[in-house]
Amino acid sequence: MYKIIFVCLGNICRSPMAEILMRDLIEKKGLSAFVSVSSAATSREENGNPVYPEAARTLAAHGLSSKGKYSVLLTKQDLEESDLIVVMDGGNKRSVERMAERYFGSDAGHCTQKIRSMKSFCGKDGDVADPWYTGDFDSAWQDISEGCNAICRYLQEKFNEV
Repeated sequence: MYKIIFVCLGNICRSPMAEILMRDLIEKKGLSAFVSVSSAATSREENGNPVYPEAARTLAAHGLSSKGKYSVLLTKQDLEESDLIVVMDGGNKRSVERMAERYFGSDAGHCTQKIRSMKSFCGKDGDVADPWYTGDFDSAWQDISEGCNAICRYLQEKFNEV
């Protein structure tokens, strides 16, 4: 099973939107037997909280439900077991790298090489802006949707060879 984890600061906006959309996409593409998807936070401050209401409304506007999704913290096990760690911004990337270094010391490279930014799948630089701060959930959704669709195309190519 190929494991993808989406990571953002609080796991209440961007990463759960990506997780929920990606689950829907891989199911529709018939990839559920090959790919598992989750999301997590780099910060404890939202731990246990549900998806932020505006993020839930954005998902619902696209026919997706956030019901049952609560913020969880990224773990050592997540870093070890994930095949792909997709971060939403540069701050998330640095946090994940620091966590890997804390857990694995000089052997952190096996984790850090799995980290990719969401926009990199679309051949773009930059961050998925945090709508918690910007209030712009539509722009975040556009970036997440574009990135998830690009990841899905990558997965289709990868698993069509199986």
